Amino acid sequence: MMAAEAARRAIADAGLSISDIDGALDLRRSGGGGDRATYTDVFTRVLGIPANFYFTVGRGGTLAGLAVAVATSFLDHGQAKYILCVGAVDDLTKAEQAKAQGHRGMNHVEKEGYWGKALGDLRAVSHHSWMAARHMAEFGTTSRQLGAISVAERAWANMNPEARMYGRPMTIEDHQNSPWVVEPYHLFDISLISDGAVAFILTTEDRAKDRPHRPVHVLGQGFAELAAKMWWKKTNYIQMAVKPARDMAFEQAGIQLKDIDCAQLYDCFTGEVLIQLEDYGWCEKGDGGPFVEAGNTAPGGTIPVNTGGGLLSNKHLGDLVGFTEAVTQLRGTAGERQVPDCEIAITTGHGGELVSPGMCSIHTTTVLGTV
Repeated sequence: MMAAEAARRAIADAGLSISDIDGALDLRRSGGGGDRATYTDVFTRVLGIPANFYFTVGRGGTLAGLAVAVATSFLDHGQAKYILCVGAVDDLTKAEQAKAQGHRGMNHVEKEGYWGKALGDLRAVSHHSWMAARHMAEFGTTSRQLGAISVAERAWANMNPEARMYGRPMTIEDHQNSPWVVEPYHLFDISLISDGAVAFILTTEDRAKDRPHRPVHVLGQGFAELAAKMWWKKTNYIQMAVKPARDMAFEQAGIQLKDIDCAQLYDCFTGEVLIQLEDYGWCEKGDGGPFVEAGNTAPGGTIPVNTGGGLLSNKHLGDLVGFTEAVTQLRGTAGERQVPDCEIAITTGHGGELVSPGMCSIHTTTVLGTV
């Protein structure tokens, strides 16, 4: 139901009709995320969309990034005119059902061979926490510095009426006083659990110029995999697979880091934001803690990050949240939180561990712009 409603709204927003849609992608977290289809009907049939193709795309939290890559390939080959991409989750409902059964956290399907319950790796927070712990051990990063990321994103969320944490300000003391979940992560270091759906449509530049809204262009994309390196090396826990993806996307787009007006960085946990800020080059490796503590990512800072509140304070639908916010900023419709003269934005995706516990994860960089 949520997927179909988001799809209907996206079609209307683009000034199209259902009959115009000739391709559709279902964005899901399979391929490492433990996700399984929980319904036997799809938005294309519910709405009567005459798509020539429909299939699933996604891995971990990388939904929008992979969908754009697949959709643009179909468009470049002239195999579709308007491709509808839809992602939907009911994690909050599933978590409430699990809680009623005496469990905690979102629904998860164990994989064969997974280290799993016997060794305490029950949820993503377990093995993601190792990244933050290793960064602390090597560089002296503190919990308060991680908390500065949460506080900054909450400040952005309090300017976003659609964010779940809108109207709920947070201080660093609130972060520090929130309960431990897996040390060094407090509750407020961890992304939200949500029900919801996001839909967007991709087409060619010549068709987009005749639509009701200012077109947002895909300027460049890059992809990388941390499994390209030995997963047991400790360096895996203080970096992400950013550099190959960043370099590929920036070269395609013809941009440099200084050209980026806002960054929507995948923020399943605060540590991932810290590491990306270093790996993209906004600060040196090991300097992420002081960088965020100085307020550089908060409203009024040097680089606006996760301006809708991100996964930490807005909602959690993978990288669809950051992708949506990037489009909103580039359209100039972000209201109180609008970044002035926003022309270039990046959105990143992350997740889908190949070896678990072990952060061998995909990383995607998508550069969006108005020109």
